[in-house]
Amino acid sequence: MITKSIPNICTLFNLCLGMVAILMALNDNYSLAAIMIIIAMLMDGLDGRMARALNAQSEFGKELDSLSDLVSFGVAPIIIMYDIAFKELNPVLAISASLIFPMCGALRLARFNVRAGVPGYFTGLPIPAAGGVLATLSLFHNDVTTPYMIISTILLSYLMVSRVRYPNFKKAGIPRKALWLAPWVIIAAVFIAVMFPNQVSKLIFVPLALYALLGVKQSIDRLIRRRSKKEKESLR
Repeated sequence: MITKSIPNICTLFNLCLGMVAILMALNDNYSLAAIMIIIAMLMDGLDGRMARALNAQSEFGKELDSLSDLVSFGVAPIIIMYDIAFKELNPVLAISASLIFPMCGALRLARFNVRAGVPGYFTGLPIPAAGGVLATLSLFHNDVTTPYMIISTILLSYLMVSRVRYPNFKKAGIPRKALWLAPWVIIAAVFIAVMFPNQVSKLIFVPLALYALLGVKQSIDRLIRRRSKKEKESLR
């Protein structure tokens, strides 16, 4: 019974980290807030792998995971962005730009729960990746002007509900014998991240942003190939 509960404990830890990120953002500790979201991403990747390795997958766990993701990757990142970049804007613009992200995140999670995706791919940018990009991007507020922050927020929101396909790395499982190593890897990552929150957060922004752009590039490449194929067929 305890073994079957381990994935759900990881999911609840993900939710707790999202709440801690919100509280830290409200206390102007943005770097550590972003780190909490990054650690929550690790927990989100771990719970599914744990469930598959322990044969503990369930509808309850799936729904709990979605609710936790909405808080940790939908609500928490936009609170960081709002507090750090949008707060001084016109209130209507600031609130509108802030509402669109969690709403699109909720739609993305609902679609994921009810529709089967393409094997090996996610349809739309996964909300953990979108939340991770937004949270770490906010730390560049001294280097990136607010209009670009708003455009990035809207773009990430669109990518979550789009039909753009992204590689699914979640299916890579953890061997049962290696399960005991996972907590130690997480602890080591947390220690490094907490010791150097600003540097680690900004460093992690790069691969997350590249992943977000990867799906766009692949979609453009597929569109070009389709058009090229149609043109060749029309010339026959």
